[in-house]
Order: sequence, then C-alpha cells, then structure tokens
Amino acid sequence: MSQTERAALAAFMRGDKFAARLGIELLEMRPGYARAALTVEPHMVNGHNLPHGGAIFTLADFAFAVACNAHGRTAVALSMDIHFLSVAAVGEKLIAEAAEENLSRRTGLYRMTVTTEAGQKIAELHGMAYRKKTPLMADGKTLTRIK
Repeated sequence: MSQTERAALAAFMRGDKFAARLGIELLEMRPGYARAALTVEPHMVNGHNLPHGGAIFTLADFAFAVACNAHGRTAVALSMDIHFLSVAAVGEKLIAEAAEENLSRRTGLYRMTVTTEAGQKIAELHGMAYRKKTPLMADGKTLTRIK
C-alpha cells in the first residue's frame, strides 16, 4: 500500500462520523490487518450498567472496515457475527484487532478480537466482506463512492 493510498484510507475512515462520535482511534493498518481503540465512556452503558454490545461491535466493525479496504479496492460487509466473552468496565480502553483469514477475488474472511489493554478478551467476531471491482482510489487522491 502506497503512502498516498494509506493517507486516503485513513482520511476515509476518519470520515466515519459514527466511529468518530464514539471516539474510536485508528492505531495501525496494512492490507488485511487493522487495530483500533475505544475508551468505554459512561454514556456507552446499557440498562445493566455494562458496556453496550453495540459499542463493542462498532469498534470491531471499524477495524474490519479498515483491514478489508486497505487492499485498495472498495469492500463492504456481507455478514458479521459476534460472541461476547467477558465484560469491560467503564473507563477501560478496548482494542479491536482485525486480521484477514482468507482472501479471494470477490470476498474476504476476517477474524476480529476485542480485548482490554491488559489483554482480557471481551469479544470475538467473524466478518465476510464483498470486494467490489471498484478501486478505493479513483485518481490517486480521491476516494470512490460506494454505489
């Protein structure tokens, strides 16, 4: 992945207003791999006063999106499943890691894990991405729109 493509993908992911609103940070990316972080804030809890599953899922989904789009082709989610394994506390920083398990011409399979900074596994996910023929970069500077 070129520096231009890397910068464009980072800009594209910063354009994810929902992830930005939650405070998700992109820590690392390369084709087929990404790491992102989120600190659990008090407004992110559910009725049991536990971190909302949707916040955890969103963190993993963001890492998944970066990893599968980092090949330079537009990729969109076909399916995802999540398994909650443990509970994090308000104030804890969660790290999502997305790693490519299999890549074909039209699909990619990814495994995501969400852990605390201390390494406690919070959730595990699998995601299947559909890889469009459309390059992520239209002219080396701008991103294509998903159609």
